[in-house]
Amino acid sequence: MIPTDDASARKRDIEEKLRQEQETLSFIRESLEKSDQLTKNMVSILSSFESRLMQLENSIIPVHKQTENLQRLQDNVDKTLSCLDHVISYYHVAKDTEKIIKEGPAGRLEESLSCMARIQKAVEYFQDNNPDSPELNRVKFLFEKGKESLESEFRNLLTRNSKAVPAILILDLITGDDEIETADEVTLEHLPENILQDLICISMWLVEYGRNLDFMNVYYQIRSNQLDRSIKGLKEHFRKNSTSSGVLYSPAIQNKRKDTPSKKPIKRPVYIPGTIRKAQNLLKQYSQHGLDGKKGVSNLTPVEGKEDMLDSEIDSYIHCISAFVKLAQSEYQLLTEIIPEHHQKRTFDSLIQEALDGLMLEGESIVSAARRAIMRHDYSAVLTIFPILKHLKQMKPEFDQVLQGTAASTKNKLPILVTSMETTGAKALEEFADSIKNDPDKEYNMPKDGTVHELTSNAILFLQQLLDFQETASAMLASQETGSSTSTYNSEFSRRLLSNYICKILGNLQLNLHSKAKVYEDTALGAVFLLNNFNYILKSLEKSELIQLVAVTQKYPDKAYKGHIEEQLQTYQRSWLKVTTPITEGNLPAFQPGTKLKDKERQAIKDRFKAFNDGLEELCKIQKSWAIPDKEQRDKIRHAQKENVTVAYRVFWQRYSNVPFTKNIDKYIKYRVEQVEEMIEKLFDTSA
Repeated sequence: MIPTDDASARKRDIEEKLRQEQETLSFIRESLEKSDQLTKNMVSILSSFESRLMQLENSIIPVHKQTENLQRLQDNVDKTLSCLDHVISYYHVAKDTEKIIKEGPAGRLEESLSCMARIQKAVEYFQDNNPDSPELNRVKFLFEKGKESLESEFRNLLTRNSKAVPAILILDLITGDDEIETADEVTLEHLPENILQDLICISMWLVEYGRNLDFMNVYYQIRSNQLDRSIKGLKEHFRKNSTSSGVLYSPAIQNKRKDTPSKKPIKRPVYIPGTIRKAQNLLKQYSQHGLDGKKGVSNLTPVEGKEDMLDSEIDSYIHCISAFVKLAQSEYQLLTEIIPEHHQKRTFDSLIQEALDGLMLEGESIVSAARRAIMRHDYSAVLTIFPILKHLKQMKPEFDQVLQGTAASTKNKLPILVTSMETTGAKALEEFADSIKNDPDKEYNMPKDGTVHELTSNAILFLQQLLDFQETASAMLASQETGSSTSTYNSEFSRRLLSNYICKILGNLQLNLHSKAKVYEDTALGAVFLLNNFNYILKSLEKSELIQLVAVTQKYPDKAYKGHIEEQLQTYQRSWLKVTTPITEGNLPAFQPGTKLKDKERQAIKDRFKAFNDGLEELCKIQKSWAIPDKEQRDKIRHAQKENVTVAYRVFWQRYSNVPFTKNIDKYIKYRVEQVEEMIEKLFDTSA
């Protein structure tokens, strides 16, 4: 049973909650009613706003369309006015630009090109829109006038600023790389930078807008003339300095040569030996007294000042070849900046023709002169070809590189000249060998003292010249034998080919000398002649690389010549038999010491002394005028004769000097042993 108080309390709680729930429900109902009312009000407002917007839109859209149409009309008006201004401007182009066009582009190139651009546009406009307009003819006239002015300005700029390169600068250019170790390179500035830029601008305009390529002909003609004048100036420089000690190089180069230490030897573009005639003149100048101050031929030691005797014309030509390559390279670099790429090779080909033809013509003249000299049997002329041919072959790779892209006729000019020189040189070498073999044995041409014959010295000098041009000479010889250059063969083949030729010359010379020796009536003098010549040949071979070249073909050439020399020495010594035979042991008269000599014995002793005295005096008188220039050989012969003669004479003198075979002892015993030695010591000495 629940207590009554608890039930009452619970009931009150429930009633209280019910009352609160009823109040909440009433509040919600009121809120919903208010929300519905607000919603109705909002819907009403939105409906009213939508209605007003529709009214506004219906009012504004027509206005907007009118405004848009007005704006379009305004744009059209502006465009029309702009077009009118643009069109009208074409009618003013002639008036605005006429003064500038007539004055020309000199000093105002940029402004002139700007005017030409306006004129060109005006021409295009009138051609497209009003081809019958008189304005078209006017602007066309101005355009042609302006184009002519630009072409004229191109010519004037190029003419005024194209100057021949000074010879001193060319020499610095072609020798600077080899002779100076310096960071500064010798460069050519053919045109000032501002002039170059103007020429480039004009060139680009004429090609792109002027539709005219005539300026390229102007370019190559002017630059060709400049290139030719530069090379001719170098020739003139060499001509003026050929007989004086003029400065061949600029002070900058001279000072750097003097002050700058170099790790490599200074070298010229090419070494040029003198001709045989010049070598002979030098020989006569510096070696009239032979190897040791006695009369005879020089030992071919280098002569100081020989370079002063170099052929200036050949030196000049070789330098001009190098100069052409350097200048042509520089011209091509300049050309690539001014002339459009498509026309560069053709223009360059035309540009170099005059200078190249001049060099080739001069080279052919040298070859022709050499041919004429060879026909006169002056084979020294071939020596002018050797240095040129050597230099041309050295320069050929650079030539080919410079002429790359030119016409075939241009590229072939150098090979044609090289072939011509090789053919002429080969003929000269062959005929020189024959001339050595067939040189006539003329009595008046023989040295009276038995010294070295001119033929021998000429042959050796000629062969020594070949040492500086071994590859060149080998190529000549190969072209004669196989019709091709030795460039296709190895160095061993070339060396053997040259060795065979040298051996041929020496063999021909040896045969000819033997023939010439027979001209002498005195066999002993002929032996001295051969001894001198063979000794001269041997010493000359040993003092140069010739001995190594001969050894390629002939083993131990020195031993062979020493054998020839010894053979002639023995022949010479037989001339003294008339002196030694009468006093030799087997020919002495026999007698008993202490016994009185018979008349026959006394006469025999007298005859022996007389024969000795007469033979000694005769030989010393004759042979004193003979010459043996080589001191070593001269001393050797004197020593041998003293050994042969004085040994026999000493025995003879000791045996009979105290024998009473005559009352006039001084008549027969004229010489003591020491006096005989002194007489022999004076052999081959014209000053004695």
